[in-house]
Amino acid sequence: MAICFLSPLKPITPTTSLTTILNPKKPNILRCNFSLPIITTTEPEPVFTSVRSFAPATVANLGPGFDFLGCAVDGLGDFVSLRVDPSVHPGELSISDISGTKNLSKNPLNNCAGIAAIATMKMLNIRSVGLSLSLEKGLPLGSGLGSSAASAAAAAVAVNELFGRKLEVKDLVLAGLESEAKVSGYHADNIAPAIMGGFVLIRSYDPLELMSLQFPVEKDLIFVLVSPDFEAPTKKMRAALPAEIGMSHHVWNCSQAGALVASVLQGDLVGLGKALSSDRIVEPKRAPLIPGMVGVKKAALEAGAFGCTISGAGPTAVAVVDSEDRGVEVGERMVEAFWKEGNLKAVAMVKRLDRVGARLVGSVPR
Repeated sequence: MAICFLSPLKPITPTTSLTTILNPKKPNILRCNFSLPIITTTEPEPVFTSVRSFAPATVANLGPGFDFLGCAVDGLGDFVSLRVDPSVHPGELSISDISGTKNLSKNPLNNCAGIAAIATMKMLNIRSVGLSLSLEKGLPLGSGLGSSAASAAAAAVAVNELFGRKLEVKDLVLAGLESEAKVSGYHADNIAPAIMGGFVLIRSYDPLELMSLQFPVEKDLIFVLVSPDFEAPTKKMRAALPAEIGMSHHVWNCSQAGALVASVLQGDLVGLGKALSSDRIVEPKRAPLIPGMVGVKKAALEAGAFGCTISGAGPTAVAVVDSEDRGVEVGERMVEAFWKEGNLKAVAMVKRLDRVGARLVGSVPR
C-alpha cells in the first residue's frame, strides 16, 4: 500500500480514490487522485501539446545542514517529456518510456516522476485529458546526487508548464515531496533546490517554508563531485543515524550550519568550506559505510579544497574550490584516494552552481 505525506507528522493512507489500473494493452497507469489540496478550482486547458523539462542534480545536507540545506549543481540531471495523449483515459497518467536505466518501474505509483506528476495533476484538478510521460535518467540511482528528486522535479514542472504555469514553487516542491516520501523519506533538501536552483534552506516542514539563499553572482563557486562505483541507498544510510544526540554536538552543528548560511550569502568560500567539513552528527556515522571516504576527504583538503563532505546520503563526495583548474587537480587526488583507501573505482566531475533549477527546455504549442 502506498503512503502519501502532506507533512512528516501527518501520514495519509490512500483509500479507493487512489486507483491503479493495469491494462495489458497499455502501460500501467494511475488515476490522478492523490490526497493533495486542489489549488485551481477551475481545470486549466493545456497550452501545449507536449513539453520537455530538465531538473538538475543536487547536493543535500552540505555537511551540518542535514535535511534542511541543499543546493543545485549545473550540467547534470534528468529530462522529462510530457504530452497530451488521447489514448490515455482522461485524468490519468501513463509512463511510456524510461531511458538511462533498467531499474525503474513504469507503474506511476512506483516511479518518482510518476508520483510527482500525478500529485501536480491533482493540484491542478486535471480530469479532462490524459497524459503520457517519458523519463530520461541522466543521474545514476543511489549516487547521493538527488536522482529521485531530479525525476520528480522535472515531472512536476512539466505538468505545470503544460497547463500554463498555474502553480507556485512551493506547490511544486510539495508535489515532489510526495515522491521523496515514498522513495527515501520526507525531506526537501534535494527536491527544493532541484526546483528552485541555487542554495535553499528549509526553514520548516510543517508548514513547509523555504528560503532561497543567494550566492553572489560575481563570485566563482566550483564543486568537485567524485562518485565511486558503490551504491548507498538513502534508506539504508538514514538507518545508520543516531536516534538521539548530545547537547554539545547539537550546539556545534547548529553553529556550523549558521556559519555555512552566512558564508553562502557573503560568497565566502573559505568559511563555506570550513563549515561544510565540520559535521559531527551525520558524517561520522555514514563515512565508515563508504569505503575510503575518510581518506578521500583528507586527500581533497590536502590538495587545496576549501572543504569536503558526503553529498547527501553518499557515496558521492563533494569538495568546494574556486577554479575549474584546481577542481580538476582536487578531483584526481580524490579518485586516487577512493582506489587506494577503499579499493573503489571513481569518476570525478567539476561543476558549477545551478542558479535556475528545474525548467522548460522545449515545447510544442497547440
